[in-house]
Amino acid sequence: MQLDATELTPVINRLKRAQGQLAAVTRMIEEGRDCKDIVTQLAAVSKALDRAGFAIIASGLEQCISREDTSLDRKELEKLFLSLA
Repeated sequence: MQLDATELTPVINRLKRAQGQLAAVTRMIEEGRDCKDIVTQLAAVSKALDRAGFAIIASGLEQCISREDTSLDRKELEKLFLSLA
């Protein structure tokens, strides 16, 4: 299954934002910032990555249903979905 990058522009933007947040977490640790602030930012990065993953899987499911793409079966799609849980 090939995903269309233009359909996933919001996901790409979210991942780029998460990349910036992760760099900020690294800087915070290097600067010795407060643990609470670091964990809060790390949680935001994690949530952004989860949302991006779910959006990618949702696009894949939609593609499989609407285009009758048989490259992934139900078990494989379920495994992908659960890998984010």
